[in-house]
Amino acid sequence: MRAARCLLLAALLASAAAGQAPTVVVQRLPQTIPPPHHDLSYVQAAGPLSPLGEGGRTELEWGDVNGDGQPDLVGIGDHGSPLIGTQQHGVMTWLGDGAGGFSVVQVGNFGYGGVALGDVDGDGQMDIGYAMHHDYSATDLGDQLIEVALGDGSGAAWLPWDDGLATAGETYGMFGTDFGDVDADGDLDLGSNSFGCCAGVHVYRNGGSGSWTPSWGFTGGNSNMDFLFADFDGDGNLDAASANSLGTVWRGDGAGGFAAADGNLPASNWNGGLSAADVDGDGADELAFVTGGAPQVWRWGAGNAWTSLSAGLPAMGWQAVQLLDLDSDGLCDLLAFGSGNVRAWRGDGAGGWAPQPAFTTPGGGAKTFVAFRAGADIDHNGYPDFAVVQDEGGGFSSANRTRVFREASVPTIRRVRVSAPGPGRTWRAGQVRWVEWLSAVPPGAPPGSVTVELSVSGLGGPWEALAAGLPDNGRAQVTAPAGVTAQHAWVRVTVQAAGGAWIDVGGPLRIVD
Repeated sequence: MRAARCLLLAALLASAAAGQAPTVVVQRLPQTIPPPHHDLSYVQAAGPLSPLGEGGRTELEWGDVNGDGQPDLVGIGDHGSPLIGTQQHGVMTWLGDGAGGFSVVQVGNFGYGGVALGDVDGDGQMDIGYAMHHDYSATDLGDQLIEVALGDGSGAAWLPWDDGLATAGETYGMFGTDFGDVDADGDLDLGSNSFGCCAGVHVYRNGGSGSWTPSWGFTGGNSNMDFLFADFDGDGNLDAASANSLGTVWRGDGAGGFAAADGNLPASNWNGGLSAADVDGDGADELAFVTGGAPQVWRWGAGNAWTSLSAGLPAMGWQAVQLLDLDSDGLCDLLAFGSGNVRAWRGDGAGGWAPQPAFTTPGGGAKTFVAFRAGADIDHNGYPDFAVVQDEGGGFSSANRTRVFREASVPTIRRVRVSAPGPGRTWRAGQVRWVEWLSAVPPGAPPGSVTVELSVSGLGGPWEALAAGLPDNGRAQVTAPAGVTAQHAWVRVTVQAAGGAWIDVGGPLRIVD
């Protein structure tokens, strides 16, 4: 079948050369299409980015903040923000140019914390959520431990939209932050974890008008700052994971409440480096973390019984992990960072991992972990890239440096591949979800425009548009149609550009009430 697909591509390219508009259709059938092999190789695209950091943890997120089709990098800095021996302050947006270059825009007078990106008010512009330790601002932007601010599509202006946040007993500082629609009401809610001891973990529901209401959480416990939403049991309700000593995983009830679900997970896994993705293709996320220097991956089971899927992973030497499909073969891989070393492990779809060659990041000092975020394809070669913040200081002085690395291959043909949703995923009707894709664009080829569609009647359609006229930036926030259920639904991503349309299909997924 792969040979037939190659012949199809060749025919379509020939038709393009003859002046006809080709349409490349790739339908995801992992059980019959052997995955391609791609040897990964990374080079530094940019770094260290300005402004330079000081010390302590931070968090980074990728997102197309200004809607130009190029992924940007966003954070609110480390211990040196705002303006504590550094030039860091407020929301820092490194705008990407699509070729590995970044220029920073800074807004506000606060910092040191975690960050999340998404459209919280449904206006199509990228908004930001963040939680911090240094809420020193004299204005509404930056005077709370947890905040949300609306973007204007430039990355240069943020409007506070944060009434009711940080009102559930948070003290001293908050940090890791994520957005997700925990109650399936069509807007993004927010979760965050404490900076350290003892502000706890908290989830706030979005009221839709700039007001937020606490829906679940606790105070106390110690923390290593990470927080994320995922779906570990595959029921469509978002669950939560946090590097907190009082618990790591909580299953969501679909209404904003959560119940402890650690079961037999290692008790020390609050040491952090959390990531989540579907490793085995069953439609539910697995949880990855680092404990005692060892990367581990675990799968949830009924009764909160967890199974380790860590065969082939090392016993020590690592500080943070990211789960994602690095080689675009449809199988989840693992990327790890530790003291200036980066290594990928190729996943086999069943919990086995094969190590790939490691490489060492540039820079001096101990190069210890500060932040690690993979996923965006900054150069449009069809493979995800990553950013790392490492402490390059020595002795008793810290010197955090942000560096961006890209997968080095150069595409020769245009292609698109849907990376989310994968097979078996469950969405709830009316729920906000993300569709993700990797789009390879040969050098000099024109940018494309993206349409995301849904079919609840099979691959033959009909197809309903969930979003249209999007930039080809790899990620779209969509809402599952309210009142629609289906046992077999499909998501189609079409990249339209000069010369034709390039299409991939993700799923099948379920849509439930």
